[in-house]
Amino acid sequence: MTPVPNAQSSLDTWLAHLLAIHPTEIDMGLGRVSAVAKTMGLESLGSTKVVTVAGTNGKGTTCAMIEAIMTQAGQRVGVYSSPHMLKYNERVRINGVDASDEALIEAFCAIDAARGATSLTFFEYATLAGLYLFKQAKLDLVLLEVGLGGRLDATNIIDADIAVITAIDLDHQEYLGDTRELVGREKAGIMRTARPVVIGEPDLPETVVEYAHAIGAQMVRVNHEFSYQVTESDWCFSANEAVLGNLSLPDLPLPTLPLANAATAVAVVSLLETELPRGAIDSGLNRARLSGRLEVVSEQPKIILDVAHNPHAARYLSQRLKAYDGQRIFALCGMLKDKDCRAVLGLLDEQVHAWYLTDLDCERSAKAEDLLSYLGEGKQAMAFSSVRHAYQALKQEINQSDVVIVFGSFYTVAEFKQLDLG
Repeated sequence: MTPVPNAQSSLDTWLAHLLAIHPTEIDMGLGRVSAVAKTMGLESLGSTKVVTVAGTNGKGTTCAMIEAIMTQAGQRVGVYSSPHMLKYNERVRINGVDASDEALIEAFCAIDAARGATSLTFFEYATLAGLYLFKQAKLDLVLLEVGLGGRLDATNIIDADIAVITAIDLDHQEYLGDTRELVGREKAGIMRTARPVVIGEPDLPETVVEYAHAIGAQMVRVNHEFSYQVTESDWCFSANEAVLGNLSLPDLPLPTLPLANAATAVAVVSLLETELPRGAIDSGLNRARLSGRLEVVSEQPKIILDVAHNPHAARYLSQRLKAYDGQRIFALCGMLKDKDCRAVLGLLDEQVHAWYLTDLDCERSAKAEDLLSYLGEGKQAMAFSSVRHAYQALKQEINQSDVVIVFGSFYTVAEFKQLDLG
């Protein structure tokens, strides 16, 4: 048994310790983490408003747009998200700034002192650390991004003032179930009685509606209580439900992030602040960015990074790639073996001129050779041992008018971000 780190230990030492001390990386259930939160006085954040965001995809982008809008409105905002892209510190953000090593270590020391004999997972430590730092900061608003599912996720120890469900599709089937009805029920678990739940999923499983009715949650659904329409140059948001009033916001700026999530974010901020300045909404939508979500890192050639790793995200990525019809599209892709790799590649295969498939630097990596077998007959495709080797080969084949999409996993995008693109 390795000694427990202390306040003088490095953040890396703490993270290695937290990964090692619990028998499994994922251990669903709220009993352990709730008990420690109660000991630490973290089961509530007091007067701070809390928005908890669940969904198969779109959680991070929705949080980013709510954060940007409310920050522009002068609010003090904290965001808890996962996984991180390059540094663990990204998981806890306060007023736009990632938590420092020192702050996270202080939080870990406090958790360790409070937990006694209770064993916690890596994610549970992270969640408690975020709540500890948010409570210290006395914020106006905290956004909690659900890690997995919702009902049994550590973020659900807090009673959210507003719950959000962005999208419902199949992912993490071993934990959440293998139908949209089962997945929807897990995500619905973040709802609370007599409080709003903003739902951006247009094709809603009946389990979500049934649970909302059963507990008396107040549903605010896309295409029901709110809607949006888009033109070539802008979009408009409208609501016709008593909880939002007859709200109409024409001529909104098109965000770089997905519009469906922008509409969900606008519904949330309209609930949070009935007199929200229009300028804050416009400015927030214009400013909101999120690493690895349709992130353009080069214009000539156009290189786009996206963490799409399940069929729902692949379908959206395919739609966005239609903007480049007539150009050659090259794909650099690495995936995790527990994802639906065949479906993801199949959804993009027709649009991709050439595939550069890669192993990832982690135990869960799918083999690039296996990914090759999921492509159509006669496709131009090669397998590589690393993202670096794949990009070195790809660079030799592209010209300035081509499009490169780097996708398949957070790991793929993170490894690519550390390359020298020159």
